[in-house]
Amino acid sequence: MIRINLLKPETKDVREASADRMPEVGSRKSPQIGNLILLLLVVGIGAFYFYQNKAMNQEKELLSQAQQEKGKLQYVIAKLDELQNQKDSLQMKIGLINQLKSQQDMAVRIMDDLSQSLPDWIWLTEFTYDAKGIQIKGNALSNNLLADFISNLEATPYFDSVNLISSTQRTVKNDQYLEFALTAKTVNPRQAQAPPPPAKDGQKRRTP
Repeated sequence: MIRINLLKPETKDVREASADRMPEVGSRKSPQIGNLILLLLVVGIGAFYFYQNKAMNQEKELLSQAQQEKGKLQYVIAKLDELQNQKDSLQMKIGLINQLKSQQDMAVRIMDDLSQSLPDWIWLTEFTYDAKGIQIKGNALSNNLLADFISNLEATPYFDSVNLISSTQRTVKNDQYLEFALTAKTVNPRQAQAPPPPAKDGQKRRTP
């Protein structure tokens, strides 16, 4: 009896067929790996772009808030400057009012002493009074009358350092007179007689 093994050739064919198909599987895996890497790269770029875009939007929002705060601060600073200017103006007006009040009584006394010191036949054409003193312009019939006027001013407690600036002889229709100008310092007797300020602690008051 003769036996023929028919399985071996089939097995061989199967092995050969499988051996022939192995390169095809490897060639299919290579494109899939490349596509996966490309996909991961695209996803990574997209995520990086999304993160950068989010960070940029946050920076823009912070910049917008900072600009709004800056605008508010500039408005507040402008208001503070305006209030400071108003305060300075009010303080200046208050100081001027207080100064005028303090000089009101003295101005009355100066005008009274000036009128009492004025001799007959002397008339004034201009009178100016300020913090520096008085400036007077006028006319006199003689030098003696002008000298009496200066002596009377020096004798009052409100005038000091009377100085004759000019004295010019004028003639109008055969009438002669002196055109003069003089200045004088004003003195407040109350301030001149004010007691000295008290000595500070640790300092002895000097006696004249």
